[in-house]
Amino acid sequence: MQSVEREIAGRNLRIETGKLAKQADGAVKVSYGDTVVLVTAVAEPMDKPLPFLPLTIEYREKQYAAGKFPGGVIKREGRPTTKEILTMRLIDRPVRAMFPDGYKEEIQVVATVLSADPENDPDLLALVGGSAALSISDIPFEGPIGACRVGLVDDELKINPTYEERDEGELDLVICSSGDNVIMMEGTADTIPEDDLVTAINVAKDSCAEVEGLIQELVDKVGKEKRSFEPPEDISPLVEKLESKFYDRLSQAHRTAKKHARSAAMDKVREEAIEEFCDEEDENAPSEDQVKDAFQAMEKKAMREQILQENTRYDGRGPDDVRNVDCEVSTLPRTHGSAVFTRGETQALVITTLGTVMDEQRVLDPLTEEPAKKFMLHYNFPPYCVGEVWPIRGPKRREIGHGELAEQALKNVLPDHDKFPYTIRIVSDILESNGSSSMATVCGGTLSLMDAGVPIRHPVAGIAMGLVKSDDNSVVLTDIAGVEDHCGDMDFKIAGSQHGVNAIQMDLKVEGVSVELLETTLRKARDARIKLLRSMLSVLEKPREQVSRYAPALKLVQIPEDKIGSLIGPGGRTIQNLEEKYECKIEVEDDGTVTISGEDREKAEKAAAYVSGIGTKVEPGKIYDGTVTEIKDFGAIVELAPGVDGLCHISELDEGYVDEVRDICDVGDEMKVKVLSVNDKGTRLSRKEAMRESE
Repeated sequence: MQSVEREIAGRNLRIETGKLAKQADGAVKVSYGDTVVLVTAVAEPMDKPLPFLPLTIEYREKQYAAGKFPGGVIKREGRPTTKEILTMRLIDRPVRAMFPDGYKEEIQVVATVLSADPENDPDLLALVGGSAALSISDIPFEGPIGACRVGLVDDELKINPTYEERDEGELDLVICSSGDNVIMMEGTADTIPEDDLVTAINVAKDSCAEVEGLIQELVDKVGKEKRSFEPPEDISPLVEKLESKFYDRLSQAHRTAKKHARSAAMDKVREEAIEEFCDEEDENAPSEDQVKDAFQAMEKKAMREQILQENTRYDGRGPDDVRNVDCEVSTLPRTHGSAVFTRGETQALVITTLGTVMDEQRVLDPLTEEPAKKFMLHYNFPPYCVGEVWPIRGPKRREIGHGELAEQALKNVLPDHDKFPYTIRIVSDILESNGSSSMATVCGGTLSLMDAGVPIRHPVAGIAMGLVKSDDNSVVLTDIAGVEDHCGDMDFKIAGSQHGVNAIQMDLKVEGVSVELLETTLRKARDARIKLLRSMLSVLEKPREQVSRYAPALKLVQIPEDKIGSLIGPGGRTIQNLEEKYECKIEVEDDGTVTISGEDREKAEKAAAYVSGIGTKVEPGKIYDGTVTEIKDFGAIVELAPGVDGLCHISELDEGYVDEVRDICDVGDEMKVKVLSVNDKGTRLSRKEAMRESE
């Protein structure tokens, strides 16, 4: 067994190998505090190579790692949780970019959480372990890469903050680097200015370099010689032949602005090239797949040359131009909030639904205790949005990841729950897609929230930034379309307000970019966000004053914890009677927070007034609005506040003689009474005194 270790942010990061999972091509155990993750890497040839790198990341959190049983009837871990899926994507993005061009063996990286403490998130250790396992293996991985998490807590940047520090902080950012370059970023912020974000990136890079050096130290000790692989046949001679006959026509087809029209024009040129160059009877003729590969190389070249040499994009835009934007709110009649956001050929229908405490998302089987989610965003990418057909069988990993990114972008601008006690769910259905649908979801989500009457702190917009990079030139692209993502070098999604950044996610197809280039990209993204926000706010300037009439009426009341029993009553009868009387739902939390929801706003307000009166101490001489709860021969029992009642004697019901109590009042009647006295024998009330004073 061999191991390396180094102190990172005051805790010992240890990586060891040679003891566990020895039949894997590479296996490491990564420890940080009491959190331990086993990561393995295996690659094997495929019978028929795929046209892309077949890399699969699997991350699993074993419940035994936190000394727990899985929930539910079946006491066994099941399908991946949202957290596990997000971690798989977190590992995949930086790792995928570090394999050589043309390597097509099937690769699987499996990360298993063996032990989890309440401070250190295993997702980062899985990422570090993936880099280490691949680096020491014979798989031709061009690493290692370093990774760390950076937070901003009490105006201080902290490397690898604990769970508690992340909850309290204003920034939670994971960064991966290789050498001097950043290769991946993903995180959320509480509207942090771009300059502060750049500072955090620079601080994180130093820690990433330490982790990278630690992995390299292990590679120097036990690293295997990288296996050889046969790169794909050089198609550059075929590309040159194709270019001589078809490049001008391809370049012209590439400049078609509309997505499907462009695809049709490109397909026509490609089919003509296949027909001319492919001959089944000629053994020296290229195959159809080879011509398609060469054609794809030509397409990439055409896009990049146009940008680098002409400073113009395929649809005629300049590098900093945003596609045309169209916004609409109150699109649907019965939803609580709705919006359609269209940018170019990307369109999102975004719906907001307001609910009660009963609608919160319970987080199942977390390794650490997590509160129920009061805000959630679900993103759907149906096949028709790209004009295709495939089976719809639940959300894919990509849909979960895009939804999480948009959710984090909007989460920090929501009002405090004690001021706006609704549970909020946003659903984004992508109706058209030609790049940056997750950022369209952010924009549509802002409008939908405001349409629903959610008093957000400030509006948020999102933009996807791209890059075309050559040896001597780099052009940053604003608001990239699908082809610019496919043929470009970067997909950098940035969401925020005019005040700063809320969420970012960066993927690269090159081996890293400098911090200076990132700083330029962040600045250009801010300019684009301002343009988007102006378009959005021209449709709906601010949140609506009232929530939809179709949303449940919701009132939040705080009562003393020792009065919870009085509200619930024996066997729950008191609270059940209140729910029946006011036609509402009353939910009580352990801290005395009471949520009252109902269809009738007036009745919900009356119920809230009643509940807020629990524990009220009546004062002699004051007049109260009471409710008759019982009729006696000698008077009426009147409830002044929850659990507080008194006797209004028959002689105090009216000025003159009263023969029967029911001549004046009956059970359920509301009437004003004055408190005459409060003592050990009870509370004496007078209706006639209250009548005199009100004259």
